Amino acid sequence: MPTRPSRPRLDDVAARAGVSTASVSLVLRGRPGPSDTTREAVLRAASDLGYRPDRTASLLARRRTQLLGVTMDVSSPFQAELLEDLQAAADERGYDLVVSPLTRTRDERRAVEMLLDFRCEALILLGPSTPDADLAALARDHHVVAIGRRLDVEGVDVVRAADDVGVGLAVDHLVGLGHRSLAFVDGPRGSIATLRRQAFRAATRRVIGSSVRVVPGGATEEAGQRAGADLVRAGALAPSGGVTGLVCYNDRAALGVLAAFQEAGCSVPADVSVVGYDDSPLARLATVGLTSVSQATRPMAEAAVQAATQRLDEGRSEVVEVVLEPHLEVRRTTGPVGGRR
Repeated sequence: MPTRPSRPRLDDVAARAGVSTASVSLVLRGRPGPSDTTREAVLRAASDLGYRPDRTASLLARRRTQLLGVTMDVSSPFQAELLEDLQAAADERGYDLVVSPLTRTRDERRAVEMLLDFRCEALILLGPSTPDADLAALARDHHVVAIGRRLDVEGVDVVRAADDVGVGLAVDHLVGLGHRSLAFVDGPRGSIATLRRQAFRAATRRVIGSSVRVVPGGATEEAGQRAGADLVRAGALAPSGGVTGLVCYNDRAALGVLAAFQEAGCSVPADVSVVGYDDSPLARLATVGLTSVSQATRPMAEAAVQAATQRLDEGRSEVVEVVLEPHLEVRRTTGPVGGRR
């Protein structure tokens, strides 16, 4: 079998140019010392040989890897889109990403351990569920940025959307369409779902002053479908039960709710309006057209990478929290009460 040609080394360039390896190193690093003749010879030899500096060896010599570790839920379309923007932001700053997935059989602790094994210089955790005390312990030895979760943990930088504002936008939108009986399809256990649930209660009290219904749900389509089926089975939807507007923990749960309503013959938005959260790629599909709260992944990713690289390159030590304003993308799953136009 043919063998792969060996990569040109520094001493190959030196031999070709007829100079020392020290001179080659100085020229290729743009350092003063070598004469113009030597510099020209080295650059010509490097070009002829197709020499490229060994970035890995150079970084290791400086005890740097230029790697940012990212944990993400592989089942989340929102996090997948966020990952693309994180990679673009890292590229702009000369860093690369190592991604450690969370799956049904692989929790956040194991995902973080893998990133540390790869000598990632900072960790960017997407929607982390790790307890505050454990995050604080992790941040004592490593740079940590949490995306999407509101927390106050020593040493941990935070980048998140203002979830209370986002849920308020959803409630205001439904109320503006004439809805006065609203329900919230809850998320999984954790601080993000708690914040959105509390924001829903506060927003409904503010604008309609009545009690609201919270339906057990989750973060997946299956959980949303169960929640939707429970609402139908309990007769909670208009006209018998009165609920005409739903806000869901995320887009995936909202898609499950839509599936349950379709199966039950419940028309959206004529019978009930549905709002998701995340404005994921699935929400934007023409066949879905889900009204959803957008968290603007690009600014979020840029802020997270900036927070990590500021600690690494500029020596920042104080904690930062970046809170971004979400906005509502109105599509065809919401409409006036009773389908009036």
